[in-house]
Amino acid sequence: MGSTEILDKETPESLSNGTSSNVEAAKRLAKRLYQLDRFKRSDVAKHLGKNNEFSKLVAEEYLKFFDFTGMTLDQSLRYFFKAFSLVGETQERERVLVHFSNRYFYCNPDTIASQDGVHCLTCAMMLLNTDLHGHNIGKKMTCQEFIANLQGVNEGVDFSKDLLKALYNSIKNEKLEWAVDDEEKKKSPSEGTDEKANGTHPKTISRIGSTTNPFLDIPHDPNAAVYKSGFLARKIHADMDGKKTPRGKRGWKTFYAVLKGTVLYLQKDEYKPEKALSEEDLKNAVSVHHALASRATDYEKKPNVLKLKTADWRVLLFQAQSPEEMQGWINKINCVAAVFSAPPFPAAIGSQKRFSRPLLPATTTKLSQEEQLKSHESKLKQITTELAEHRSYPPDKKVKAKEIDEYKLKDHYLEFEKTRYEVYVSILKEGGRELLSNSDSEATGLKKSHSSPSLNPDSSPVTAKVKRNVSERKDHRPETPSIKQKVT
Repeated sequence: MGSTEILDKETPESLSNGTSSNVEAAKRLAKRLYQLDRFKRSDVAKHLGKNNEFSKLVAEEYLKFFDFTGMTLDQSLRYFFKAFSLVGETQERERVLVHFSNRYFYCNPDTIASQDGVHCLTCAMMLLNTDLHGHNIGKKMTCQEFIANLQGVNEGVDFSKDLLKALYNSIKNEKLEWAVDDEEKKKSPSEGTDEKANGTHPKTISRIGSTTNPFLDIPHDPNAAVYKSGFLARKIHADMDGKKTPRGKRGWKTFYAVLKGTVLYLQKDEYKPEKALSEEDLKNAVSVHHALASRATDYEKKPNVLKLKTADWRVLLFQAQSPEEMQGWINKINCVAAVFSAPPFPAAIGSQKRFSRPLLPATTTKLSQEEQLKSHESKLKQITTELAEHRSYPPDKKVKAKEIDEYKLKDHYLEFEKTRYEVYVSILKEGGRELLSNSDSEATGLKKSHSSPSLNPDSSPVTAKVKRNVSERKDHRPETPSIKQKVT
């Protein structure tokens, strides 16, 4: 009997629909999860991270088995991870860490100012873990940058520098890892990450690329709406961090594109709702969170070409079948990005000796549309001020070329962010979520520009599983306006 069947027999209503608030049932289930009584380690997180009241009760009871009193935050997180595998969808894993943060604060109420402060540090450690121990290229985050990125987020004040240094050194010296099931330990690394989705492993693909960081994974919502679909030709112009794509990998390829939720799927064959995505389709998937689409004005070899710059500063060109189709894709991508992109993790850009872009979470925003608009407006005001201050102190001509490059990199970043938030603010002022459900003809008064989407849902949602892990590296030098690279 599988663990899900066992659970259904014990709490037939509780887990399936979350309507029961039976504390005793929650205690029984929590105890069995903790003791791994006919459950695997990989089963635990999905029962703690569901978005219903019973699952919250189970999580609260489960965390009571952990006494973090007197332990540092990093020690507590490592202790917590020894009990289970933090696997599952991004939203589920994030909820588990929220429960952890609440329990740690309960056990140590005088260590950190609030539960939000604990959760912020927990997120920061997860991000740092990926930055220091991931397989991404580029320089690693320094302790000074880690401290600077967390300025002012502890109830409006700074965390203790000694605390942040201790957390940084802990993660640097020992990678955060969680427990795995015995059968997973026996597999080779490739088997653990590259299994194909077949009849016996129907959920494997959704785990591919899911490593130590639930906040940078491409979010997967099987019930997400499909906002646009159609044929597009794609050309990769720049890889992660704006690094120029090698010439042999820049060729044009045609795909059937489906913008579903915050993910742009690029499939080799025309979309069919009943057909699962292949591993190649998933490999080509692009998250549009914090992205910006615009006309590729500097590319003249083909007509109807749009440029998409992603959160991790990849640059992709797409050719549509007509000017109207090109504009439609620009509008819809930017609208999805404006409505659903979660606020970035704080980064004190001006205080860092070496410029480093902040990390942008792939999770969907939890803000209301009004709060989302205020958040975008606040970021736009902040970026505009920083750009003005930055340009008021240009580097002396006598300084080293490296310092001039740093200045240009930061200038390009701030200019791009200013444009991106201007587009997002304009979209939300036009209606945001309402525009996602309107047809092009209904979205009257919208200009045909990259900042004015007129969206309508196309066809029914895809029900395939998502893989892919996108981490927003921060430090490679991208294409800059001052060193303009003609797209070839």
